[in-house]
Amino acid sequence: MAAIELPPGVALFERGWLSSNNLLLRDPQGIGPTALVDSGYCTHAVQTLALLQQALGGAPLERLLNTHLHSDHCGGNAALQQHYPQLHTAIPPGQAEAVRDWDDDALSYAPTGQLCPRFGIDGLLQPGQEIVLGAGRWQVHAAPGHDPHAVLLFEPAWGLLVAGDALWQNGFGVVFPELEGESAFAEVGASLDLIERLAPRLVIPGHGSAFDDVGPALDRARRRLEGFVAAPRKHALYAAKVLLKFKLLELQSIAEAELLAWAQRTPYFQTLHARHFADAGAIDAWGGSLVEDLLRSGAAAREGPLLLNR
Repeated sequence: MAAIELPPGVALFERGWLSSNNLLLRDPQGIGPTALVDSGYCTHAVQTLALLQQALGGAPLERLLNTHLHSDHCGGNAALQQHYPQLHTAIPPGQAEAVRDWDDDALSYAPTGQLCPRFGIDGLLQPGQEIVLGAGRWQVHAAPGHDPHAVLLFEPAWGLLVAGDALWQNGFGVVFPELEGESAFAEVGASLDLIERLAPRLVIPGHGSAFDDVGPALDRARRRLEGFVAAPRKHALYAAKVLLKFKLLELQSIAEAELLAWAQRTPYFQTLHARHFADAGAIDAWGGSLVEDLLRSGAAAREGPLLLNR
């Protein structure tokens, strides 16, 4: 497959699955502000900063934007703000108060059992707004579904879409409102329809490589969505395994008993078990079955009492 060519001044830091991708936007003419879209997970913050420093040399980073506030997309915000004191940070509307008060329940960090150091904000990414970043003029579009407050960034002259977790080459992110009993599958479909109307030529997903086969990717996402709508329990099982794998990615190795104890006290696992898997036995037995699924799939390995990330 031929390498995807990005517009001048656009650099993609494709990250592993614990962190979201980071998109660096610079203006070769030196007029538009230098910006980074999404900052990865907090345990990768040193690497995120190193990637930026290597790309920028001694130049400053002026803007930081988050497509949404899940921990793998904004966990590096605090470190970047500390390193670049004049950094202007903008987030989607809807959670500004939760950030200012640092309500880690409302921000999903406590319910998911994930980490995110406290950061500040300076502005909002309002849907319908157009902003200059690097050499591009970017439209902000609401993209609820995976996260009710998420936004897309679209540069129409380039046909370049920053999709966050609304569209990957092979699907989209866990639909978190559905885990809480709120309807959101329809919003996922509406966001896919929006992407189709924008007709991007190139998509930067929150995870995975940039891709230009946008039509087939939308078809795959819609088929995946249809499967989840027809079988919500299938989506719930997928979500539970994603959350468990995320913690294993974060820690790399942990005693199996400790991982299961973490799952039992993590609110999202409690909710998923109560809503969808109460018939699978007690929550500890259900958690054990999830671990076995990860082992069978090759996503984890067992070494004595330890579980290892694979």
